[in-house]
Amino acid sequence: MSKKGKVFYGDKLAGIISETDDGYTFIYDSEYLSSGNAKPVSLTIPLTNGAYLSKVLFPFFDGLILEGWLLDIATNHWKVKRNDRFELLLQTCRDAIGAVSIIPDDNN
Repeated sequence: MSKKGKVFYGDKLAGIISETDDGYTFIYDSEYLSSGNAKPVSLTIPLTNGAYLSKVLFPFFDGLILEGWLLDIATNHWKVKRNDRFELLLQTCRDAIGAVSIIPDDNN
């Protein structure tokens, strides 16, 4: 079973990030890529039609997760284990600082 999150750049759907038994996948949305003003969500994840695969959560996305006392509050509020980085990403990055936000994809 995989969990997914919609990755937004500003108010535009930029792609989908997924967690599976084999690791993590990020795929840019085809409409986003063809929009003419698409920007990469990170310099480490350039625009491409292909899928990015990783055994560990991509460092850019991991860096969006709260730290310190804010992480303590989030783990207690959502009852998420501190080492479940993907679930923390989905729960805490809806209104992240910067242009990128993550919304859980409930249609997976």
